[in-house]
Amino acid sequence: MTVPRPSRLSLLPRLPRFPDPAATGTVTIRATPDEAYRVISDPPVMTRLAEEAHRARWLGGATAPAVGARFRGHNRNGPRRWVTNCRITDADPGRCFAYEVTAPLRIPISRWQYDIAPAAEGCTVTETNWLRVPLWFIPFAILITGVSDRIGTNNAHIGTTLGRLKRHLESPLPDAAADVAVDVAADGPECGDRRAG
Repeated sequence: MTVPRPSRLSLLPRLPRFPDPAATGTVTIRATPDEAYRVISDPPVMTRLAEEAHRARWLGGATAPAVGARFRGHNRNGPRRWVTNCRITDADPGRCFAYEVTAPLRIPISRWQYDIAPAAEGCTVTETNWLRVPLWFIPFAILITGVSDRIGTNNAHIGTTLGRLKRHLESPLPDAAADVAVDVAADGPECGDRRAG
């Protein structure tokens, strides 16, 4: 009896499939939910706090966050560069901001969501990522980005982004160098349509 050889795709790391979240983290910030939302919902500002994303610009005449508005993200990892197109799906001031990401040719990549809730010390921000990339595209995504462990990388980047967001909002000097601890949350998000858009 012949044992079938595994396909190349079956040798790739197992990825949680949409709608299961792949990565998430939570931080408490001494700021109001509205103050946090104003920064989170401004992609050009958020790229200053992110790890891979380094530039964003609005598309189609959009100038502010609204459901259906689009923006383009410019990303980098060492010498590698790539662009993504993003469409906002949730824009609820002080509560939730979310968008879906596609590669060129409208290949689905992921969904990013920020849930904001009041807290005794200000607010909590939970950042969650879902992977939507088709299995056939994963080898290309690895070649383009240089990242083979997307789940681990996104978890690390969420921690970095939330730490920078906390420093940005809590300090009169946005680039204050204090380190912060970011708690990884196991909870799911509380708003948004998690289906493909």
